[in-house]
Order: sequence, then C-alpha cells, then structure tokens
Amino acid sequence: MGKSDYFYWWRKLSVPSRLLMIGLAAPILALNFWTLALISNYFGVLIGIVVVASLLAFLLNYPVSWCVQWGLRREPASIMVALLAISLLLGLAVVLFPVAFNQAQQLTNRLPDWFESGRQQLILLSQQVEEKGLSMNLDVLAAQTFDRLEGQLQALTKSLLNIALGTVSSVLDILIDVLVTVILTFYLLQHGDELWGNLINWLPERSQEPVSEILRSSFQNYFIGQLLFGICMTAALVPTFLILKVPFGLLFGLTIGTMALIPFGGTVGIILVTSLVALQNIWLGLKLLAAAVVVQQILDNLVAPRILGTMTGLNPAWVFISILIGAKAGGLIGVVIAVPMAVVIKTALVSLRSRMVANDPTASEVAVVATNAETTPQPVPRS
Repeated sequence: MGKSDYFYWWRKLSVPSRLLMIGLAAPILALNFWTLALISNYFGVLIGIVVVASLLAFLLNYPVSWCVQWGLRREPASIMVALLAISLLLGLAVVLFPVAFNQAQQLTNRLPDWFESGRQQLILLSQQVEEKGLSMNLDVLAAQTFDRLEGQLQALTKSLLNIALGTVSSVLDILIDVLVTVILTFYLLQHGDELWGNLINWLPERSQEPVSEILRSSFQNYFIGQLLFGICMTAALVPTFLILKVPFGLLFGLTIGTMALIPFGGTVGIILVTSLVALQNIWLGLKLLAAAVVVQQILDNLVAPRILGTMTGLNPAWVFISILIGAKAGGLIGVVIAVPMAVVIKTALVSLRSRMVANDPTASEVAVVATNAETTPQPVPRS
C-alpha cells in the first residue's frame, strides 16, 4: 500500500463492513457534538465575544493591510483603523439610533390602532363581497385573526418590556462585554496572523495552505458581500420609503437592511414590514411591497455581482438548511457563521472525495461528473 493511498483500507471493505463502520462511528460523532454543545452553552458569552471580535478583526484587517502596503507599520495602522471604525459606528449610532428608537416607540403605541384599521378594512371588504352575492365570512375571519394578533402583540410587548428592564439592570455587564470585544478585536488586528499561524501549524504541512485559503476566501466572500449588500439595501430603501411617505420609513428601511445581512432575511423583512403597513393602509402597503421588491431585484441582479461577485458554491436549499442548523446550535452567532462554515465543510468533503476517486480509477468518471455538478458556483440567496 502506497504512503499516499489513505483510503486503500476503505476500498477493501465490503458494503456491509462499510455500513457497520459508519454505524459504529455515528454514535461517537453524535456524542462529540453533544459534548461540544454543552461546552458552547457553558462558555456562551465568551464564545460569542471571541466570534464577534474575530469577525470584526477579519473585516478590519483589509484596510489595515492596505495601509501596511503603503508603508505604515502595522501597530499604528491598526490603531488608526480601529479608531476610525469606532468613530464611524458611534457617529452612525448618534445620528440614526435616537430617531429609529423614537420611531420604534411610536410604532409600538400605534400598533393597536393599526390592527383595528386592518380589521375594519377586512370587514369593509367582506361587505363589498357580500353585496356582489358572495358569502366569504371575512368579518368572522377578521375578528378571529386580529384577536389572536392582538393577544400575541400584548405578549410580545410584555416580553420586550421584560427584556428592556433586564437590559437596564445589566448595563454594566453589557459595557464590559463591549469593552472586552473591542480590546480583543484590537489585539487580533495586531497579532492575529501570528495566532492563526500557530493554529494552522497543528495541521499536516501540505494541508496548511489549502485550509487557510479555503477559510479566508469563504469568510471573506460571504461577510464582505453580505455587509455591502445590507448597506446598499438600507441606502436604497430609506429614501424610497420617505418618498412614498411610508410611516416610520427610517425604522422600516433599517430593519429590512439589517435583516438582509442574513440570506433570506431581506425577504422576511419585506413581508413583515409590508404586513404592518398594510394594516394601516393596504394600498400603501402594496406600493411599499412593489418598491422593495424592485430595489431588491436590482441589487440582486445588477449591483451585488459587480460589488464582489460573491459565490458560495452552495445550493440555496443547503444555505437555508445551514441557517436553520446554525440558529438551533448557536443562536444569532450560529446564524451569522452558518453559511461560511457550510461552505468550508462542503469544500472539505469534495476534496476528500476527489482524493478517494484519484485512488479508485473505476469510479473516477462518475465521481468527476458529480463533483463538477456540485461545485458549480451558486449565488448567495441574499433576498
């Protein structure tokens, strides 16, 4: 058996033996995943801080590297970029947060009136339908539907109030977490390459460069692409909503743009905002829906490919499944890193199968066709 033929023993096994091996390995893998889940829950806050700081350092590393190429030393470049990023975020927060928060408060106070307006619109529609000789009982449906919605709204309001009270009582903890995240981000900006090199050195030498490149390209394409898309979505929707005189246009535009940072989040945000506005004015809701869909399609088909040409190589169905798994396993942090991690896993599996095929000529033709079909790049489902 050649030294490079790692899968010789696997090919020598019969099909029942392979199934037995898989059956024995599956419980061990499940136990390992369960143990990792327990550890993640125990160190939840710490893991969240490390992930957020790593992502921030990853994004800020590009302007730092650009400054280094122009002759600056990395330490002063890191300080300059970090201070600039903090100033920019604080400026946006000072300008946008008070207005958005005020609109959120007004929306909460006006939601009961909007629900009543939606109920009256359905009752009026029911009367118009009955005048034409049709009986659809929309008034009964409206009463039942909006009673449930009002009950859910009251429960949601109480939950948000409890969260707000809990947040106020733990402001110090939040400030400490933010400060630790900023410090860790700054440290990673300065010494992240050394830390990454130490981690990669644990891998076999010939796998270090491919693994590093796969991780870098997957996270780079995904996060930078989604961030730019979310910014463009917000920048396009806010003035559009203001032109259409949509109530709480800034809040709704920021909501959809923020949700667009996650695949399929933009579509969910558009549906949610359209439903709320339609309660107050159904025709304005339809105008909002049309404008948001047009903006979304323009960004999806014209702007996004030219921004970065972001490709994940994942089928949209697998993107959706990976997001669900990430949400179940890690909450919001899991949702954020689910897609790039799925890309890394998929690339590793394709590479593993390619090596197996290279040592098994009888299956090469079939596997090459399958590999080409799976590795055809698929656009990120940003909507």
